[in-house]
Amino acid sequence: MKKLFAFIAVIGMLNFGASFNAVAQDETAETTETTVDTQDETTEEVAEVAAEEEVESTSFHAVVKKQFIQGGAMFMSFVLLTLILGLALCIERIIYLNMSTTNTKKLIASLEEALNNGGVDAAKEVCRNTRGPIASIFYQGLDRIDEGVEVVEKSVIAYGSVQMGLLEKGLSWISLMIGLAPMLGFMGTVIGMIGAFDSIQSMGTISPAAVAGGIKVALITTVSGLIVAMILQVFYNYCTSKIDSIVNNMEDASISLLDILVKYNLKK
Repeated sequence: MKKLFAFIAVIGMLNFGASFNAVAQDETAETTETTVDTQDETTEEVAEVAAEEEVESTSFHAVVKKQFIQGGAMFMSFVLLTLILGLALCIERIIYLNMSTTNTKKLIASLEEALNNGGVDAAKEVCRNTRGPIASIFYQGLDRIDEGVEVVEKSVIAYGSVQMGLLEKGLSWISLMIGLAPMLGFMGTVIGMIGAFDSIQSMGTISPAAVAGGIKVALITTVSGLIVAMILQVFYNYCTSKIDSIVNNMEDASISLLDILVKYNLKK
Protein backbone atom coordinates (compact mmCIF):
# COMPACT_ATOMS: atom_id res chain seq x y z
CA MET A 1 0.00 0.00 0.00
CA LYS A 2 2.88 2.37 0.70
CA LYS A 3 4.21 1.71 -2.82
CA LEU A 4 0.74 2.37 -4.25
CA PHE A 5 0.43 5.64 -2.35
CA ALA A 6 3.90 6.73 -3.46
CA PHE A 7 3.06 5.89 -7.09
CA ILE A 8 -0.20 7.88 -6.95
CA ALA A 9 1.54 10.83 -5.31
CA VAL A 10 4.33 10.83 -7.92
CA ILE A 11 1.81 10.74 -10.77
CA GLY A 12 -0.10 13.61 -9.19
CA MET A 13 3.08 15.65 -8.74
CA LEU A 14 4.03 15.06 -12.38
CA ASN A 15 0.61 16.24 -13.52
CA PHE A 16 0.90 19.19 -11.17
CA GLY A 17 4.30 20.09 -12.63
CA ALA A 18 2.96 19.84 -16.15
CA SER A 19 0.03 22.08 -15.28
CA PHE A 20 2.35 24.60 -13.61
CA ASN A 21 4.59 24.68 -16.69
CA ALA A 22 1.56 25.18 -18.89
CA VAL A 23 0.42 28.06 -16.69
CA ALA A 24 3.89 29.62 -16.84
CA GLN A 25 3.93 29.29 -20.62
CA ASP A 26 0.48 30.86 -20.84
CA GLU A 27 1.58 33.78 -18.67
CA THR A 28 4.73 34.23 -20.82
CA ALA A 29 2.65 34.13 -23.99
CA GLU A 30 0.22 36.68 -22.60
CA THR A 31 3.10 39.00 -21.62
CA THR A 32 4.64 38.68 -25.09
CA GLU A 33 1.34 39.38 -26.79
CA THR A 34 0.82 42.56 -24.77
CA THR A 35 4.17 43.93 -25.92
CA VAL A 36 3.34 43.54 -29.61
CA ASP A 37 2.06 46.62 -31.40
CA THR A 38 -1.67 46.07 -32.03
CA GLN A 39 -2.26 49.15 -34.18
CA ASP A 40 -1.92 47.18 -37.44
CA GLU A 41 -4.51 44.53 -36.47
CA THR A 42 -7.34 44.27 -38.93
CA THR A 43 -11.03 43.90 -38.18
CA GLU A 44 -11.00 40.31 -39.39
CA GLU A 45 -8.20 39.32 -36.98
CA VAL A 46 -10.08 40.90 -34.07
CA ALA A 47 -13.18 38.94 -35.03
CA GLU A 48 -11.20 35.70 -35.20
CA VAL A 49 -9.71 36.29 -31.76
CA ALA A 50 -13.16 36.98 -30.34
CA ALA A 51 -14.49 33.80 -31.90
CA GLU A 52 -11.62 31.76 -30.47
CA GLU A 53 -12.18 33.22 -27.01
CA GLU A 54 -15.87 32.38 -27.25
CA VAL A 55 -15.05 28.77 -28.14
CA GLU A 56 -12.53 28.48 -25.31
CA SER A 57 -15.04 29.90 -22.82
CA THR A 58 -17.26 26.90 -23.44
CA SER A 59 -14.47 24.49 -22.49
CA PHE A 60 -14.42 23.44 -18.83
CA HIS A 61 -10.66 22.91 -18.92
CA ALA A 62 -10.12 26.42 -20.29
CA VAL A 63 -12.33 27.94 -17.61
CA VAL A 64 -10.52 26.09 -14.82
CA LYS A 65 -7.12 27.10 -16.23
CA LYS A 66 -8.21 30.72 -16.47
CA GLN A 67 -9.45 30.76 -12.88
CA PHE A 68 -6.24 29.07 -11.73
CA ILE A 69 -4.14 31.80 -13.36
CA GLN A 70 -6.32 34.60 -11.99
CA GLY A 71 -6.21 33.17 -8.47
CA GLY A 72 -2.44 33.38 -8.35
CA ALA A 73 -0.05 30.53 -9.12
CA MET A 74 1.50 30.38 -5.65
CA PHE A 75 -1.55 29.82 -3.43
CA MET A 76 -3.51 27.95 -6.09
CA SER A 77 -0.55 25.57 -6.42
CA PHE A 78 -0.68 24.80 -2.69
CA VAL A 79 -4.43 24.16 -2.88
CA LEU A 80 -3.90 21.87 -5.87
CA LEU A 81 -1.14 20.05 -3.99
CA THR A 82 -3.49 19.34 -1.06
CA LEU A 83 -6.02 17.94 -3.53
CA ILE A 84 -3.44 15.62 -5.12
CA LEU A 85 -2.11 14.34 -1.79
CA GLY A 86 -5.60 14.02 -0.31
CA LEU A 87 -6.89 12.04 -3.28
CA ALA A 88 -3.83 9.78 -3.18
CA LEU A 89 -4.47 9.01 0.49
CA CYS A 90 -8.18 8.45 -0.14
CA ILE A 91 -7.57 6.07 -3.05
CA GLU A 92 -5.05 4.08 -1.00
CA ARG A 93 -7.52 3.76 1.90
CA ILE A 94 -10.42 2.82 -0.35
CA ILE A 95 -8.39 0.03 -2.00
CA TYR A 96 -7.19 -1.24 1.38
CA LEU A 97 -10.67 -1.20 2.90
CA ASN A 98 -12.23 -2.97 -0.07
CA MET A 99 -9.52 -5.64 0.14
CA SER A 100 -10.26 -5.99 3.87
CA THR A 101 -13.94 -6.73 3.27
CA THR A 102 -14.77 -10.39 3.92
CA ASN A 103 -17.86 -12.51 3.34
CA THR A 104 -18.39 -13.27 7.03
CA LYS A 105 -21.14 -15.86 6.64
CA LYS A 106 -19.12 -17.89 4.13
CA LEU A 107 -16.00 -17.70 6.32
CA ILE A 108 -17.83 -18.84 9.45
CA ALA A 109 -19.47 -21.73 7.60
CA SER A 110 -16.12 -22.85 6.13
CA LEU A 111 -14.42 -22.48 9.51
CA GLU A 112 -17.04 -24.54 11.33
CA GLU A 113 -16.96 -27.25 8.70
CA ALA A 114 -13.15 -27.42 8.76
CA LEU A 115 -13.12 -27.46 12.57
CA ASN A 116 -15.59 -30.35 12.76
CA ASN A 117 -13.96 -32.39 10.00
CA GLY A 118 -10.23 -31.64 10.25
CA GLY A 119 -9.77 -30.04 13.65
CA VAL A 120 -7.98 -26.83 14.63
CA ASP A 121 -5.23 -27.15 12.02
CA ALA A 122 -7.77 -27.32 9.19
CA ALA A 123 -9.60 -24.27 10.60
CA LYS A 124 -6.31 -22.35 10.76
CA GLU A 125 -5.62 -23.23 7.14
CA VAL A 126 -9.00 -21.73 6.17
CA CYS A 127 -8.08 -18.52 7.99
CA ARG A 128 -4.66 -18.37 6.33
CA ASN A 129 -6.23 -18.68 2.89
CA THR A 130 -8.74 -15.88 3.57
CA ARG A 131 -7.65 -12.25 3.49
CA GLY A 132 -9.03 -9.54 5.74
CA PRO A 133 -8.93 -8.61 9.44
CA ILE A 134 -11.74 -11.02 10.40
CA ALA A 135 -9.75 -14.03 9.21
CA SER A 136 -6.69 -12.73 11.07
CA ILE A 137 -8.70 -12.39 14.29
CA PHE A 138 -10.06 -15.92 13.86
CA TYR A 139 -6.54 -17.26 13.42
CA GLN A 140 -5.36 -15.60 16.63
CA GLY A 141 -8.28 -17.10 18.52
CA LEU A 142 -7.75 -20.59 17.11
CA ASP A 143 -4.06 -20.41 17.92
CA ARG A 144 -4.93 -20.14 21.65
CA ILE A 145 -7.81 -22.60 21.79
CA ASP A 146 -5.85 -24.95 24.07
CA GLU A 147 -5.61 -22.23 26.73
CA GLY A 148 -9.36 -21.95 27.19
CA VAL A 149 -12.25 -19.89 25.86
CA GLU A 150 -11.53 -16.95 28.19
CA VAL A 151 -7.99 -16.59 26.81
CA VAL A 152 -9.36 -16.86 23.28
CA GLU A 153 -11.85 -14.08 24.01
CA LYS A 154 -9.15 -11.77 25.38
CA SER A 155 -6.94 -12.51 22.39
CA VAL A 156 -9.75 -11.76 19.94
CA ILE A 157 -10.53 -8.45 21.66
CA ALA A 158 -6.87 -7.37 21.77
CA TYR A 159 -6.13 -8.30 18.18
CA GLY A 160 -9.40 -6.69 17.07
CA SER A 161 -8.12 -3.38 18.44
CA VAL A 162 -4.91 -3.82 16.43
CA GLN A 163 -6.87 -4.46 13.26
CA MET A 164 -9.08 -1.44 13.91
CA GLY A 165 -5.96 0.72 14.15
CA LEU A 166 -4.76 -0.60 10.79
CA LEU A 167 -8.14 0.21 9.23
CA GLU A 168 -8.04 3.80 10.53
CA LYS A 169 -4.43 4.35 9.45
CA GLY A 170 -4.05 7.43 7.25
CA LEU A 171 -7.44 8.98 8.07
CA SER A 172 -5.77 11.66 10.20
CA TRP A 173 -3.77 12.82 7.15
CA ILE A 174 -6.93 12.99 5.04
CA SER A 175 -8.55 15.05 7.78
CA LEU A 176 -5.50 17.33 7.75
CA MET A 177 -5.86 17.94 4.01
CA ILE A 178 -9.57 18.70 4.47
CA GLY A 179 -8.75 21.37 7.05
CA LEU A 180 -5.66 22.68 5.28
CA ALA A 181 -7.24 23.37 1.88
CA PRO A 182 -9.73 26.05 3.09
CA MET A 183 -7.04 27.58 5.30
CA LEU A 184 -4.73 28.02 2.32
CA GLY A 185 -7.63 29.49 0.35
CA PHE A 186 -8.44 31.97 3.11
CA MET A 187 -4.79 32.93 3.39
CA GLY A 188 -4.65 33.65 -0.34
CA THR A 189 -7.82 35.72 -0.03
CA VAL A 190 -6.47 37.79 2.86
CA ILE A 191 -3.17 38.45 1.10
CA GLY A 192 -5.05 39.35 -2.09
CA MET A 193 -7.25 41.80 -0.17
CA ILE A 194 -4.16 43.38 1.37
CA GLY A 195 -2.74 43.83 -2.13
CA ALA A 196 -6.01 45.41 -3.31
CA PHE A 197 -6.00 47.92 -0.46
CA ASP A 198 -2.35 48.70 -1.13
CA SER A 199 -3.32 49.54 -4.71
CA ILE A 200 -6.10 51.80 -3.48
CA GLN A 201 -3.69 53.54 -1.13
CA SER A 202 -1.13 54.06 -3.87
CA MET A 203 -3.77 55.47 -6.27
CA GLY A 204 -5.15 57.82 -3.63
CA THR A 205 -8.70 57.28 -4.85
CA ILE A 206 -11.09 54.35 -4.77
CA SER A 207 -11.68 52.84 -8.20
CA PRO A 208 -14.69 50.46 -8.20
CA ALA A 209 -13.25 48.49 -11.12
CA ALA A 210 -9.88 48.00 -9.42
CA VAL A 211 -11.45 47.03 -6.09
CA ALA A 212 -13.92 44.59 -7.70
CA GLY A 213 -11.19 42.97 -9.76
CA GLY A 214 -8.89 42.56 -6.76
CA ILE A 215 -11.64 41.09 -4.61
CA LYS A 216 -12.65 38.66 -7.36
CA VAL A 217 -9.10 37.39 -7.76
CA ALA A 218 -8.70 37.09 -3.97
CA LEU A 219 -11.91 35.08 -3.52
CA ILE A 220 -10.95 32.54 -6.20
CA THR A 221 -8.49 30.91 -3.78
CA THR A 222 -11.20 30.59 -1.12
CA VAL A 223 -13.62 28.96 -3.53
CA SER A 224 -10.91 26.55 -4.71
CA GLY A 225 -10.01 25.59 -1.15
CA LEU A 226 -13.65 24.95 -0.26
CA ILE A 227 -14.17 22.80 -3.37
CA VAL A 228 -11.09 20.72 -2.53
CA ALA A 229 -12.30 20.28 1.07
CA MET A 230 -15.76 19.16 -0.10
CA ILE A 231 -14.30 16.61 -2.52
CA LEU A 232 -12.01 15.12 0.12
CA GLN A 233 -14.80 15.18 2.72
CA VAL A 234 -16.93 12.89 0.54
CA PHE A 235 -14.12 10.32 0.31
CA TYR A 236 -13.37 10.69 4.04
CA ASN A 237 -16.97 9.95 4.98
CA TYR A 238 -16.98 6.94 2.66
CA CYS A 239 -13.85 5.58 4.36
CA THR A 240 -15.25 6.08 7.86
CA SER A 241 -18.55 4.40 6.96
CA LYS A 242 -16.63 1.49 5.41
CA ILE A 243 -14.53 1.15 8.56
CA ASP A 244 -17.64 1.16 10.76
CA SER A 245 -19.15 -1.59 8.63
CA ILE A 246 -16.01 -3.74 8.85
CA VAL A 247 -15.73 -3.21 12.62
CA ASN A 248 -19.35 -4.26 13.14
CA ASN A 249 -18.73 -7.40 11.11
CA MET A 250 -15.62 -8.07 13.19
CA GLU A 251 -17.60 -7.86 16.44
CA ASP A 252 -20.42 -10.09 15.17
CA ALA A 253 -17.96 -12.62 13.75
CA SER A 254 -15.99 -12.71 17.02
CA ILE A 255 -19.13 -13.65 18.92
CA SER A 256 -19.88 -16.37 16.39
CA LEU A 257 -16.31 -17.68 16.71
CA LEU A 258 -16.62 -17.98 20.49
CA ASP A 259 -19.90 -19.86 20.13
CA ILE A 260 -18.31 -22.28 17.65
CA LEU A 261 -15.33 -22.90 19.93
CA VAL A 262 -17.56 -23.50 22.94
CA LYS A 263 -19.51 -26.15 20.97
CA TYR A 264 -16.24 -27.68 19.75
CA ASN A 265 -14.88 -27.97 23.31
CA LEU A 266 -18.12 -29.54 24.51
CA LYS A 267 -17.90 -32.17 21.75
CA LYS A 268 -14.36 -33.00 22.81
